[in-house]
Amino acid sequence: MKNKYSRLSAIRVIIAGQRISSQDELLKQLLALGYECTQATLSRDLKEMEVTKEVVAGGECIYLLPDSPLHPNAEIPYGVQMSGGVVSIDFSGNIAVVKTRTGYARGIAKDIDRCGFESVLGTVAGDDTILLIIKEGYTKQDLLLELERIGVVPSVMCHPDKAKRRKDPTLELGQTCLRDCL
Repeated sequence: MKNKYSRLSAIRVIIAGQRISSQDELLKQLLALGYECTQATLSRDLKEMEVTKEVVAGGECIYLLPDSPLHPNAEIPYGVQMSGGVVSIDFSGNIAVVKTRTGYARGIAKDIDRCGFESVLGTVAGDDTILLIIKEGYTKQDLLLELERIGVVPSVMCHPDKAKRRKDPTLELGQTCLRDCL
């Protein structure tokens, strides 16, 4: 009989190397490798390993390891995906809607949350959009400067007089397009 740590290692290898979409599928893979375990044991193993099931490109739900960049709790160093990840920021009252490249929103939102910005009450992130709530008494400019500090937005956003913006009739008042400002 193989031990728990060997089984956990096998689970990690299987999930890292294949697109596994169900526990049944994962159990079959483990059985093929000589690991006998119940669905309940597998479920506990996945929880212990912090494996999540997430929707990926194409709408498929697969298991992801914590070190996967798509995992919701993935540790992403400041600035790794920031400068090229944000596409636009739009404001309505004390709400900022940050559009990102696909797959970037969670990591950027996590960095914003870790920084503990004075101006941010909270964030909610999807796959390509972050909803930021600005605290009472703070301005859009306060938020932009804090985002600039960690590299989420380029300085041209915080200092619009330096930006060379393209004339884009699809942009609404208050919306900033970063595609041509970088």
